[in-house]
Amino acid sequence: MIKGIVRLDRRTKRLVGRLRPGDIALIDHLDLDRVAADALVAARVGAVINAKPSISGRYPNLGPELLVKAGIPLIDDLGEDTFQQVRDGDVVTLDGNTVLVAGQAIAHGVRHDAESVAKAMADAREGLSEQLEAFAANTMEYLKLERELLLDGVGVPDITAKLAGRHCLIVVRGYDYKADLDALRPYIRVFKPVLIGVDGGADALIEVGYTPDLIVGDMDSVSDAALRCGAEIVVHAYPDGHAPGLARVNQLNVPAVTFPAAATSEDLAMLLADEKGASLIVAVGTHATLVEFLDKGRSGMASTFLTRLKVGGKLVDAKGVSRLYRQSTSGSALALLVLSAVAAMAAAFAVSTVGKAYLGVVAEWWDSLVFGVQRLF
Repeated sequence: MIKGIVRLDRRTKRLVGRLRPGDIALIDHLDLDRVAADALVAARVGAVINAKPSISGRYPNLGPELLVKAGIPLIDDLGEDTFQQVRDGDVVTLDGNTVLVAGQAIAHGVRHDAESVAKAMADAREGLSEQLEAFAANTMEYLKLERELLLDGVGVPDITAKLAGRHCLIVVRGYDYKADLDALRPYIRVFKPVLIGVDGGADALIEVGYTPDLIVGDMDSVSDAALRCGAEIVVHAYPDGHAPGLARVNQLNVPAVTFPAAATSEDLAMLLADEKGASLIVAVGTHATLVEFLDKGRSGMASTFLTRLKVGGKLVDAKGVSRLYRQSTSGSALALLVLSAVAAMAAAFAVSTVGKAYLGVVAEWWDSLVFGVQRLF
């Protein structure tokens, strides 16, 4: 049995900010993706219970496998009624695949383990061809919808930040963003790129000691502190111009511009950097592979595929930069370098006039010491 305080929200990325170690997270997340699972693992939850199936079988999503590997119990497919029968802050008990409140069973679901997740993933891979066809169709649909933006940059807002001829580092709170940011410290120190945070990516930059120059997104997962840090704000709006996140920014009295588009916020950040003349775009935590596109489980990921084609050779994944730029010196090589430097200094000292005089004084002191010791015996 597992017992704990339940915290609930239908949007997982909103919920993780309120979770404390040991809490039981009640989510409403069909096909739990890797980013959401990473956040739940980082919050050190006691268990995850899901109103929807964590693996529907449409495609092999990566989230459930991460939770199971981390030893976090996962019960899913509890049903929509669970949100009506549980209140935030209730103490709940998990007994097998059953959720109990005050000793009363309120929902039954499917409890996953390594074996059940592996089987579900194998079944999902069999239907992957259908998802690829849907992904291709969504890609063509997006190309028709945003042809002018992709090809001619129509709709990209004016900003005051100067990006022309500079490197831009775009940070999304996605896959392995913490490790990538840590590995990129030497790169950031030397090249001083324009720092662009995509929603919560702005907080990720602040957490490691940097201040973002630009924040791009719909403003649903970035903190008030990040919005007030002095960065220029670009609010992601719907194609019709409606921007739900703009009201929040206005309440904070922070100036902002809107960027209407059907793409994802990370795509807008890349398109903005490209259109404003960035010489290189380094991406942290973004989606880069087909598995990652499908894992997100959204038709909107088609825009990411086309955006990467548009940006082309300017775009470099952070993992590639860190591997190229990482400075790794072995201990033996470092010791040899130090010894070489000491030997060079000693040789230079020995052939100089001052060095010869000093060595003569040292020789006389040594002779006197030896003579004194000899007289004792």
